[in-house]
Amino acid sequence: MSRLLRIKPMSMLSQEAGEEGEHTLKRSLGALNLITLGIGAIIGAGIFVLTGQAAAKHAGPAVSLSFILAGITCAFAGLCYAEFASIIPIAGSAYTYGYATLGEMVAWIIGWDLVLEYAFGAATVASGWSGYFVSLLQQMHISIPPALTTTTGNVLVQYKGAWMDRMSLPPGISDAGLPHVTGLFNLVAMLVVLVITTILVIGIKESANLNSAIVIVKLAIVGIFLVLGIGFLIKHPELARLNWHPFIPPSDGHGQFGLNGIATGAASIFFAYIGFDAVSTAAQEAKNPQRDMPIGILGSLVVCTILYIMVATVLTGLVNYKALNVAAPVALGIDVTGVSWGSLIVKIGAVFGLGTVMLVMLLGQSRVFFSMAKDGLLPKWAAAIHPKFRTPYISTILVGVVVSFMPAFLPIDRLAELVNIGTLLAFTIVCAGVWILRVRHPNMKRPFKTPFVPAVPILGIISALYLMTKLEIITWVVMIVWLLFGLIIYFGYSIKHSKVQALPLASDGD
Repeated sequence: MSRLLRIKPMSMLSQEAGEEGEHTLKRSLGALNLITLGIGAIIGAGIFVLTGQAAAKHAGPAVSLSFILAGITCAFAGLCYAEFASIIPIAGSAYTYGYATLGEMVAWIIGWDLVLEYAFGAATVASGWSGYFVSLLQQMHISIPPALTTTTGNVLVQYKGAWMDRMSLPPGISDAGLPHVTGLFNLVAMLVVLVITTILVIGIKESANLNSAIVIVKLAIVGIFLVLGIGFLIKHPELARLNWHPFIPPSDGHGQFGLNGIATGAASIFFAYIGFDAVSTAAQEAKNPQRDMPIGILGSLVVCTILYIMVATVLTGLVNYKALNVAAPVALGIDVTGVSWGSLIVKIGAVFGLGTVMLVMLLGQSRVFFSMAKDGLLPKWAAAIHPKFRTPYISTILVGVVVSFMPAFLPIDRLAELVNIGTLLAFTIVCAGVWILRVRHPNMKRPFKTPFVPAVPILGIISALYLMTKLEIITWVVMIVWLLFGLIIYFGYSIKHSKVQALPLASDGD
């Protein structure tokens, strides 16, 4: 059992952090790049889709309180991530932090969990991006063969000149007599993943610069919605009073509305916050990680939490929460203001927004693969660095190709809850790791220190575990099956090739 819980010595981590040369990742990211990297991942599906769904299904107008609850949980974890990232500026995020504090098998579990989180998250977002992009092209009278815009076997119908899923037809409209097309594969979703993979292979600096430019566009579109919405509500205060009452609808006893609905809503929207933790996977590519990583992690978290709360509050003031369980709730909100170009601008925002979410998710997964391979837990080729671009090109290409096939052929429904449980598990381990490291190495130099330890880590663990209990049982089942499959690989390959297992026992306490 002691072999399974061997930690990666801090001396070994420090040596890796100081490595330079063509076989290492290129340090080219500043604090602003890291903040926009986080915003690029966070501002996406959450703000354009999940806000409305959480309001309609769980929390009502109090969905803004759900975002506050989820934000507080993220704040506890974010403070712990920031401390780790300043001490251990290594690619790998929670996987690396768990390896340094909780042992190899725990690190493998969290690394394998992150692979699932980022892969399915990117695939799900690619499906959403495809829908918005095709809809935007149709609005501009540009057509793509409909059989290449949806998954294999899915049936599309043509309604009012536009192709759509027959399940998305307005209530009371039958698909009988409408033109039908059966999907071959979603070429659009596949191509966007491959394009983003190419950008990531070419270079982290180029990827970050593209992301920063897109983030400016996204923030501008969110700002336009807030300005239009707040201006309209100021002129029509009676609409806000009507839609915000009751602010917390009475409970139905099943996690819908009431105080329990706020908590369930917080768990359901956690997908909206995946991203700030992905900033830590770029730690080995930051120019000054000790200073810039905490700024990037906490800065992106603060900016996005404020925007989420504002958008949720304005949206539920403009539209009654019961009508918000739609694919584009923000478009509904803009329509209320009477701005004719509202739908178009929301689709443009979603295309840009979901694009950068995919970029950061694919970046995160390839860096976790890279770190696990460097430790010997995965084959050596996964840690190969391109001599010119200085990126882990083989793992990036592998991840991109596999993920591109998922939304192309598989009928992927929104896997937000599956991604949520992975994120929350990672948060739990990182919070526990900070506490353990403070006990084991109290005098270690910490450029950023999590305040009020152990209170903050304990609150982070409790809040993350509490939100995990609000997720559906099937989510737990899928995660457990995935982790069991991962343990077969660990005991069959990883433990035999682990660099840490090859170290003398005395080095565990370094």
